[in-house]
Amino acid sequence: MSQSGDYRYIPPSPPLSFVVSIIAGFGAIVGLLTATGDAKIMLPYAFIGGLIFALLAAALTLWVKNRMLAGLIAGLTLGASGIVFISLPYGLLLGLFGFLIGRMSLWLASGRYRLNLPPYASGREVLWFYMFRSFCGAVFVFLITPIIILIPLSFNQEPYFSFTPGMLSLKPEAFSTRWYLDILVNGMSASDAVVGWWSDMWNNAQWIRSIRNSFFIGIWATLLATGLGTLAAVGLSRSEMPWRRPIMALLISPMIVPLVITASGLFLFFSDVGVAKTSFGLILAHAALGTPFVIITLTATLSGFDKSLTRAAASMGAIPLTTFFKVQMPLILPGVISGGLFAFIASFDEVVAVLQLADVKQRTIPRQMFSGIREQISPTILAVATILVVISIFLLTTVELLRRRSERLRGVDPSSQ
Repeated sequence: MSQSGDYRYIPPSPPLSFVVSIIAGFGAIVGLLTATGDAKIMLPYAFIGGLIFALLAAALTLWVKNRMLAGLIAGLTLGASGIVFISLPYGLLLGLFGFLIGRMSLWLASGRYRLNLPPYASGREVLWFYMFRSFCGAVFVFLITPIIILIPLSFNQEPYFSFTPGMLSLKPEAFSTRWYLDILVNGMSASDAVVGWWSDMWNNAQWIRSIRNSFFIGIWATLLATGLGTLAAVGLSRSEMPWRRPIMALLISPMIVPLVITASGLFLFFSDVGVAKTSFGLILAHAALGTPFVIITLTATLSGFDKSLTRAAASMGAIPLTTFFKVQMPLILPGVISGGLFAFIASFDEVVAVLQLADVKQRTIPRQMFSGIREQISPTILAVATILVVISIFLLTTVELLRRRSERLRGVDPSSQ
């Protein structure tokens, strides 16, 4: 313990062997990945990688005291080695990894890894703490990597769904915005295409119709789902509401029942009433699929709503409708918008119901992508997928900002959660 105005815990520094062994483990993993599955060289590469990282960690721990400087030294050393002996992309990735490893070496050597844990934590508890977080990080990387890979592939100069040698070597001529900006007319080859500032995605009537249908159906389905879901959530939040749990289970059943079964049932029902293969039928179907998202999101928001406000408004003579729009709605509006955004995302990405309920004129973007994968393979699909990823990130970021605003309105500090 030391005192500089207040008592502050200073963790003990671990032995050098502890730091070197952990960094060597990361080096062995890098060596195994460098072997790219070749069983004959996996063990030698793992040994060499572990040895190099161990020597680097020992040198940084003994002679460098600044974490940023240690990161730069490790990053430049490993990055330059990767560029010289293997390739430019490998060197850049290894340099980034080396920068993190360099900072991590001094972080471990200073004992700062124990600052987030109580002083009495045992070695096993510290190990479990970081192993659990490492596992969660690995799962996150495993889930997000297929999405991230789509982005560079959409800039491929060649009409392939794989990285070309030029892309792996980071040659500028291997990358192109042709799938966003160039034009391929009626299936012409790249050499016969008329180069311009429009892409196949924007000049193809099918893509234009799909984009228009996705936004048209998504917006109207979102408005309908938001209205119905808000009414349902407000009603279910009232304590005097009978049979709340069975009704809640029934309303969120579209999220639980497989989409194939739901879509088949909707098709049979809509065929009888005459709205199958119409935009109105798709709007109703997407509204039914999006309403559970609104109900769940808004129910969570209403769980922290102060019901004494509505009672106070009623005691002052306000009718229920006025109380809802003047008192309750302003406070739950972030939750309503968040639920609506989730409903829009569900509608915008839905393809199973569209396969059964849509005609050629009602094709949405996911349906057009599905058709393109089956009938005409084109990296234009990757360009569209990249745009969808960007839109989804924007909408989810908006949802998170609205959630934080809702927490602040309820008097809860979002940073504390």
